[in-house]
Amino acid sequence: MKLILGYLRVYVRELNIKAWLLVSLLMAVLIYCNYTAGLEATIMGKDTLPRLVGFFCLYLFVFGSAWLLQWLFNKKAGHPPLFFYVLLLAGPLIFAIKVSADDIARVMTAGLSIPWNEYGYRALNWPVKCLLVLLLVTGVWRAGKYEWPVAGMQLKGFDLRPYFLLLFFMVPLIALAGTQADFQHTYPKVQRIAFIDDYVTASWPWKLLYELSYGIDFVTIEFFFRGFLVLAFARYAGKEAILPMAAFYCCIHFGKPLFECITSYFGGLILGVVVYHTRSIWGGLVVHLGIAWLMELAGYVLK
Repeated sequence: MKLILGYLRVYVRELNIKAWLLVSLLMAVLIYCNYTAGLEATIMGKDTLPRLVGFFCLYLFVFGSAWLLQWLFNKKAGHPPLFFYVLLLAGPLIFAIKVSADDIARVMTAGLSIPWNEYGYRALNWPVKCLLVLLLVTGVWRAGKYEWPVAGMQLKGFDLRPYFLLLFFMVPLIALAGTQADFQHTYPKVQRIAFIDDYVTASWPWKLLYELSYGIDFVTIEFFFRGFLVLAFARYAGKEAILPMAAFYCCIHFGKPLFECITSYFGGLILGVVVYHTRSIWGGLVVHLGIAWLMELAGYVLK
């Protein structure tokens, strides 16, 4: 835990405050616009291709703006090489594809009978998207001739203990969030498959499988945001890769409860700092997955 706090102290001490304030202001304005005008919901309601284009434009605007603001306030910054711009476009595009790729699981389960076609779609959607992102990021990683393993998948020297302690400190915040109406409306996610109760004698195995599938989405998130967006860009910008990642990460929470969206920005910064120093996504995955399942538990208990 002391090591993690040390990483954070160094990051805060060396942080470009002007760039951070402007990026934070940008995110505050976007959060306000989203929760008053329904920005994310409008894009999500589109058909597959318009949705993909809409999210790509949103993500590219946020990610590119954060990088531009940092560049403007970094006197030492030169012009990055061409592959930096490939990454700058590839990141938003890959995640826009991920968000819009629901049709793959839908087609794969279309032949099942009711209700298993719907249950199968919901349980299979996250693993399919995870595999898709893994393949796309690995392709970009190879094209950039980065060292292996891909995007922070390194287990060497990994110590679980500080991350469980960090997770413990998150419990009061989760309990506080659980008292909010928008949280109780959203969680637990497993309520989306409540229809299965009418078709099975014991629903808990099917709900457990769904929760495990839900957990796979956080492998995707950590691999993409902390592994890819931090470590791939760190080649060109070092620790400056963390802030744009956190801004991008925040905007994928626009469909979540407001408190969760706001805290995701700061959580993204913390996890980004840890991954930047450890070169491994597994600690962040432990924390993120633990928070996700604790939120599911809070949704059960507090609803």
